[in-house]
Amino acid sequence: MKIDPWSSQQYKDYARLRDEFGIEEFDFNLPNAPPIFRRKVIFGHRGFQYVYDAIVHRENFAVLTGLMPSGKMHFGHKMTIEQVKYYQSLGADVNIAVADIEAYAARGLPIKTAEKIALEEYVPNYIALGLDPERTVVYFQSKRSAVKDVAWLLGKKVNLSEFLSIYGFGESTNMAHMISPLVQVGDILHVQFDEYGGRRPTVVPVGVDQDPHMRLTRDIVSRFRLFSISPQKEGTGVFYKGDDVENALKKARDYLENYGFSDFSFNIAYKALYVKDATNKDLIKLDKALIDCEHELHDFGFYPPAATYHRLMTGLTGGKMSSSKPDSAIFLTDSPQDAKKKMMRAKTGGRVTLEEQRKLGGEPEKCAVYEMFVYHLVDNDEYLKEIYETCKNGERVCGKCKKEAAELVSSFLEELAEKRNHAKDYVKMVVRKD
Repeated sequence: MKIDPWSSQQYKDYARLRDEFGIEEFDFNLPNAPPIFRRKVIFGHRGFQYVYDAIVHRENFAVLTGLMPSGKMHFGHKMTIEQVKYYQSLGADVNIAVADIEAYAARGLPIKTAEKIALEEYVPNYIALGLDPERTVVYFQSKRSAVKDVAWLLGKKVNLSEFLSIYGFGESTNMAHMISPLVQVGDILHVQFDEYGGRRPTVVPVGVDQDPHMRLTRDIVSRFRLFSISPQKEGTGVFYKGDDVENALKKARDYLENYGFSDFSFNIAYKALYVKDATNKDLIKLDKALIDCEHELHDFGFYPPAATYHRLMTGLTGGKMSSSKPDSAIFLTDSPQDAKKKMMRAKTGGRVTLEEQRKLGGEPEKCAVYEMFVYHLVDNDEYLKEIYETCKNGERVCGKCKKEAAELVSSFLEELAEKRNHAKDYVKMVVRKD
């Protein structure tokens, strides 16, 4: 299997994706989690343990997400903002990147056009969907020098063969497109700089199609780390790979003492510090202390960014929901009437005839309408279960589901349009031009 961040490919076998790409199953017990978490729409993660530890201990963490300003915002994009809003409710700093450099490099979209789409389409919808404008920062890749500086500096640890392997770039790929993943590395990591909130766990909620960017970023962070951790028969070993070994290990000890560790021994020849009272349960706390220490020793000691992966929404016509295929998506700026028409034309998991539906039952797992219920329209788990079971046993017919979904979508969009009108007053509050 190959994952392409810029394709319209639809993925179905998420268990296989987890296995082949080393994505872990998402099984964290989060407080008051929205339905998409309970229903396994969020199916996998990389490194979420650091963020979960911050949530449990009510410590600071950050969220970084981005928007590709190349079309209208649809319900697939809404799913990401629902996650961001939830993390914000838990105290997270929210940072949203307008990927205008990537839009120019990969899709030829002029920078000014990208800015117009972001300000008129996306940001008002973000606020209307519930993001707190006083605690949300939206910035442009092209205008934030820290993002580009990080991309240039950290790009030293990446070579061309690796890029070709991860992204499949060919001889015809333009260089701006080839560099744009490094700009995304800058997006993800710069929010840990002091001027943007400092070193803290960071989570990036994405569809699985964006996993190549997360793998690249996490690999780069690992390459710049000065310390590594290895559990021992007794305690935990901390190993250093830089110069001035004795001084660095003593600094590490001092930071570890601040985190409550007290039993140490040194082996300077092996560049090792052994923390005898650190068990496997202490690995995150131990690593947090070492990241703080690295911040003193050099500029590139980052928390490894976490990623959560959600299933990609099926388009109303089948395939992937896409802004470039208007009939496949319900856009957040669609009129209630247009949205109803789209829902009534949506592809379902019903049988060819009513007689077959009654006899064989429907296939809700193949139904775009049922997916809308699961992801967006039905909060009550018991009622959702009833929809599923009555479809499977043939009691429920597609017309009823379509009408119900159409009414729910229509009501939602009508209310959202009103909120969006009020949200326009807050756009300047959240957008940063640096």
